[in-house]
Amino acid sequence: MGLRHSCSPTGHRRVILALNQAIFSSLAIVGTAAWAVLPPASAEEGLIPVKTPGGATIYAELADTTEKRARGLMFRNSLAQDRGMLFTFAEPKPWTFWMKNTKIPLDIIWLDGKKRIVYIERNVPICTRTDDSCPQYQPTEDAMYVLEIAGGMADALKLQRGATLQFP
Repeated sequence: MGLRHSCSPTGHRRVILALNQAIFSSLAIVGTAAWAVLPPASAEEGLIPVKTPGGATIYAELADTTEKRARGLMFRNSLAQDRGMLFTFAEPKPWTFWMKNTKIPLDIIWLDGKKRIVYIERNVPICTRTDDSCPQYQPTEDAMYVLEIAGGMADALKLQRGATLQFP
């Protein structure tokens, strides 16, 4: 025995509208619940939050492999004021940096194993040389971390030698 169903076009529209509303409501509830448990966008993007003594946060890309360290911020056309790159090293040394193929001026900040600033090179200019003769920048003390941020930001954030930055 077959089931016979008859419904007007208006009835179909009401059913479809009711289904759409139910689906939308369900998605809104699921979306709200997911939003409550998601980590901050910076963690999702793989950025490391670096807190300054003044309370500002710089979201830094992590340069923790030889390849990432070698590329650094090369070929970038801009760098937001709240962004940077954090280089990590296995042992403390006076790590040398240069600006070959770097299109934006940077502040380079060296930190010791306690995340204390040991040296800052401010407003390091770009280097347009095509050979390997770009100037090199090196701290006066050993460092375990190096943070590169947009040129001028170290002054804007009032970062000084001896200040401690916080990051995981």
